[in-house]
Amino acid sequence: MNHKLKNRLELTGIYGFLLVMFIIILYPLLWTFGLSLNPGSSLYGADIIPDNWSFKHYIWLFTNPDSDYLIWYKNTLIVATATSIGSTIFVSLVAYAFSRYRFFGRKYGIYTFLLLQMFPVLMAMVAIYILLNLVGLLDTLWGLVLVYIGGSIPMNAFLVKGYFDTIPRELDESAKMDGAGHFKILFTIMLPLAKPILAVVALFNFMAPFMDFILPRIILRSPENFTLALGLYNFVNAQFANNFTRFAAGSILIAIPIALVFLMLQRYLISGLTSGATKG
Repeated sequence: MNHKLKNRLELTGIYGFLLVMFIIILYPLLWTFGLSLNPGSSLYGADIIPDNWSFKHYIWLFTNPDSDYLIWYKNTLIVATATSIGSTIFVSLVAYAFSRYRFFGRKYGIYTFLLLQMFPVLMAMVAIYILLNLVGLLDTLWGLVLVYIGGSIPMNAFLVKGYFDTIPRELDESAKMDGAGHFKILFTIMLPLAKPILAVVALFNFMAPFMDFILPRIILRSPENFTLALGLYNFVNAQFANNFTRFAAGSILIAIPIALVFLMLQRYLISGLTSGATKG
């Protein structure tokens, strides 16, 4: 009886903790959605469940000539898609090299990846700004994409390398006996078997441009090049701006492409999130 009671108490504690965390996560989301349905524009006086709710702020974002929301959305989708694809490709190549090749500096290269993860991106902002200005990529979407891809390599390459290490080397040796080269082994054996961890890398790098504000703020200057985070910031920061309800509506719509990509990659994500970095 004591054992059963102990199990029930543990389950009650676990479910209680999950319920509290669910409420903490869901409450601000409900407030944001409710704020976007309020007819006014001010944050003060808004209700989480407005009496006279409407979708006029969503309509304004897409139909008003003064709104650049569609431009920001397009820019963010371009950056997110290019970053996701580019990061997955480069991370796969780097991880394969560290997993299957033996070369001078390999061990210290892995340690360097671990070391780079300890430093925040803010430390490199000045260097990134100067470098992009020198090569003429400042205030361009492709300059932003290159920074995102470069910044994703250290952590993700170490993660994918750990997953590659779990794939038996006998598969490589069998393919080599059949005349396969390194690239054929990578694209026909390694990458298909590593779909779960690659899905995680692709999703996380797709999400980053939608949520990042600091890096676009430093690199982008022209309003026509703004991403969603930077553009929506002007709704509440520009002079005489008080468009909190439009800001909330635009923020809610950010979740749509992320949710679609998540649903596309869902069957790979659970196993991918629990894999990688298991071997060094």
